[in-house]
Amino acid sequence: MPVQMLKEFLDREQVKYVTINHSPAYTAQEVAAAAHVSGREMAKTVMVRIDGEMAMVVLPASMKVHFGRLLDATGADQVELAHEADFRDLFPGCELGAMPPFGNLFGLRTFVAEELTEDEEIAFNAGSATEVIKLAYKDYARLVRPGVLPLRVTV
Repeated sequence: MPVQMLKEFLDREQVKYVTINHSPAYTAQEVAAAAHVSGREMAKTVMVRIDGEMAMVVLPASMKVHFGRLLDATGADQVELAHEADFRDLFPGCELGAMPPFGNLFGLRTFVAEELTEDEEIAFNAGSATEVIKLAYKDYARLVRPGVLPLRVTV
């Protein structure tokens, strides 16, 4: 989903948001710094396979996925990190690694770390390495309806 399509979706849903353009950045922490967004508010998208099904896990930039906790939280039998080759074609028009955390728009189950639900706002890559969108977390939750994961994983 190119950046413009995401903005059109947000506009149709009457969501107020801010776009932040920044110099190219590729890790979630680099993006947060370049966009002057707190690492706690900056969400990163991690692609996983849960019982063989592709899914999206959305975490604060400062967190890492703890697969044991993810396994427990989802009740799955198997959870593993997805390989780029497994999902590169699922996000047409998006730069690899810059997918927005809207799994529902791509037919994917989406889970969000509980830590992000505690913030008023969420910021995320908008499909490119140079643009971030920031909006109210309550709007994100309304649009995506992600499962909330009590991961409490530290860096």
